[in-house]
Amino acid sequence: MKVSVVTGGAHGIGKAIALALLEQGSAVMVLDVNDQYIDTLKRETSGRLLQALVCDVGNADEVAQAMDVIAKLHGKIDYMVNNAGIGRFIPIDEMTVEDWNRILSVNLSSIFYMVKFGKCLLAEGSAIVNIASTRAIMSEPNGEAYGASKGGIVALTHALSVSLGPQTRVNCISPGWVEVNQYDQLSENDHAQHPCGRVGKVDDIAGMATFLLSEKAGFITGQNFVVDGGITKKMIYSE
Repeated sequence: MKVSVVTGGAHGIGKAIALALLEQGSAVMVLDVNDQYIDTLKRETSGRLLQALVCDVGNADEVAQAMDVIAKLHGKIDYMVNNAGIGRFIPIDEMTVEDWNRILSVNLSSIFYMVKFGKCLLAEGSAIVNIASTRAIMSEPNGEAYGASKGGIVALTHALSVSLGPQTRVNCISPGWVEVNQYDQLSENDHAQHPCGRVGKVDDIAGMATFLLSEKAGFITGQNFVVDGGITKKMIYSE
C-alpha cells in the first residue's frame, strides 16, 4: 500500500489532494496546524485510511517529531505533498521582520524541513509535489514575502529533483485563482477573466497533483506546472 503525507491537508487544496489520494487506496497522513479542520476531516473520513497530526510545519522541531510518528506507523513515504502555506499581503513599510520570517518559514522552509527529516523514509520510486503559486511569476502590490516564498518553491523544486533523483521525482504546481469556499458566489466577470471560462476549483489542482505523483508521470521531474485557466497568458488593459 502506498503511504502519502500531505501538509496543510485538512482544508482547501490540501484537503482535496488528501481525499483524492484516499480514493486511490493510499494511506494518508495529514499534517495541519488547525485542529478544528483536522477534527472535521476525521469525521468526514471515519473508517478510511486517513490519520492526522497537529503540526506547524514552519517549525523544524515539530516536523522532525511528525516524521518520527510516520516512521513508527508506516515506515516509509511514497508520496509527499507540500501544500501548507499562508498568504499575507502586508505593505513593506508595515511588515515586521517576524511577519517576513513567518511567511517564509511556513511557505518555503517547511519544504526543506519535510525533506530533511523525511528523506530517510522516501521509498524507491517515490514522488514529491510542492504547491507554489502563479505569484512566483507575477505580482500584485504588497506581495513581497508571499511572492518570494513561492518563487523559492519553484527553485527548491528543481534543486531537490537533482539531489533526490533517480529515487524520488520532485515537481511543483503553481495554481492560479482557485476558489476554496464560495465558488457559487463568483461573478460572471470573475469567470470571464480566464481563457478557459471559469475560476479554478480545488479538484483541478488535486487532479494535477495525483497525476504527477503517479507512475504515468515517471519521466517528469524538476518541473513547475502553472494551472491557472490560462489567466497568466491573457493581457489585461485598464479601460
